[in-house]
Amino acid sequence: MPRRGVVELRRIEDKVSRQVRFSKRRAGLFKKAFELSLLCDAEVSLLVFSPAGKLYEYASASIEDTYDRYQQFAGAETTMNEDQNRNDNQDEASLDLQSQVKEIATWSVQNNAEESDANELEQLENLLRNALRETRSKKMQMLGTQNSGGSTSSAQNCKESRDHGTRCPDLNCASGE
Repeated sequence: MPRRGVVELRRIEDKVSRQVRFSKRRAGLFKKAFELSLLCDAEVSLLVFSPAGKLYEYASASIEDTYDRYQQFAGAETTMNEDQNRNDNQDEASLDLQSQVKEIATWSVQNNAEESDANELEQLENLLRNALRETRSKKMQMLGTQNSGGSTSSAQNCKESRDHGTRCPDLNCASGE
């Protein structure tokens, strides 16, 4: 039996060949994820977006539960360095939220909700749920900073919100922005 050759890792130029390779590799990746979960009793979640933007997912448990567990784990790691990285984390959270909003906008351009099937609508629901979770988390962080002796005035919050193109976190803000 001949041995398999080493695959040269570079982009496949032929679109049909690239799609066939993607499908085969995706199937192999999902098989390996399933095997890892089954053989090692590991909790595995796998998300793959095709070049066309279609979502493929595998989870040995609920993806939402796994993501929440990941968030808790990542949150525990960041609390040790919270004071050093507070500004960096806020910037990353803003970028993450912006990327989620862009992903939702991309989905809405690519898919018509009236013509979408249940899986596509569930994907949109998950995107919206994650964006809402991030928004609430950021809001609570901002309110917590203000209430814990932060010296940022309401006027400064409004100005910063306008500068970043976001809504003012102060619920009593007169500017309505």
